[in-house]
Amino acid sequence: MQKKILFITGDFTEDYETMVPFQILEMVGHIVHTVCPGKKKGDKVFTAVHDFLDAQTYHEFQGHKFELNYDFDAVKVEAYDALCLPGGRAPEYLRLNEQVIAYTRHFADTGKPIAAICHGIQILTAANVVKGKKLTAYYAVAPEVTLAGGTFVHVPPTEAVVDGNLVTSPAWPGNTLWMKAFLQVLGTKIEA
Repeated sequence: MQKKILFITGDFTEDYETMVPFQILEMVGHIVHTVCPGKKKGDKVFTAVHDFLDAQTYHEFQGHKFELNYDFDAVKVEAYDALCLPGGRAPEYLRLNEQVIAYTRHFADTGKPIAAICHGIQILTAANVVKGKKLTAYYAVAPEVTLAGGTFVHVPPTEAVVDGNLVTSPAWPGNTLWMKAFLQVLGTKIEA
């Protein structure tokens, strides 16, 4: 069954955590509205590619420009079946937007599926919706998860953690299992 998914992103979102999930969700037939506060359909957000190159934290490289396909101001949150939150640096400022927080709380309060990866979990902690939940994120976000009342689960970056309607992963190497788990929570059936 086709689902309607709200995909909130922003400037300097992580390229692989944006492009790949968006393409997977559309490929299986879901309607995915990509939005960013202050931007409209056809506007673009800058992406960044994060990778480790023998440093203690990630390097950031310029990625693609990702075109939004829906107006943020036109969102009627009740019309969506699920929420997807990619990572990168975008969640740093997206979590300061009251409407982003209200949308996130709607999905949590109604038990609708939520997929978040890497720093996207910062939006969940800012929305105060992780209390009592087991989840993962980029390891530097672990203190925020704990302070927000969640249980941070350390898993390799290729893994995903599911707790009820919430599906999380530490970083883009987990896209495969993250999206597989999200599709299962959505009830998506893929037939060969």
